[in-house]
Amino acid sequence: MSGINKTNAARLLDRAKIRYNLIPYEVDENNLAADHVAKQLGEDIKCVFKTLVLHGDRAGHFVCVVPGDAEVDLKKAAKVAGDKKVDLIPMKELLPLTGYIRGGCSPVGMKKDFPTFFHESALDFDRIYVSAGQRGLQFEIAPADLIKYTRGMTADIIVKPETTDEEEIL
Repeated sequence: MSGINKTNAARLLDRAKIRYNLIPYEVDENNLAADHVAKQLGEDIKCVFKTLVLHGDRAGHFVCVVPGDAEVDLKKAAKVAGDKKVDLIPMKELLPLTGYIRGGCSPVGMKKDFPTFFHESALDFDRIYVSAGQRGLQFEIAPADLIKYTRGMTADIIVKPETTDEEEIL
């Protein structure tokens, strides 16, 4: 791990004696999407998870960790969080609320502990990738360890893939 500066999130996992690997990748400031990260890592996008912060009308802020090729289903997320209505937080609120910037938001080490929901597919993998707390650095980690550390829960929180118009034409 020489040459890689540890993030606060990595130090927290060290303190908890949780095993992980820090995996650097090249950042493209114009493309912070998960598919770019997956390509840089040479991994299937289904095991590269993105961390999203939402706000509900009852429960307040909470975190959803979903596969890179998926979108959070706001109705399903509201249900698991105990809310009637939820929305993604505005981008300008991310840094003050979590301490992280877009493209570097980790489910580990936010300013506050928020309820965290992982898409159930995380448990389909031995290792998943999530941000290590800065752009250009991912954790490779056992999902069960990460879920336990964040006191997270798994749930079906993504939009089911629909057939696109192109598929229907074919």
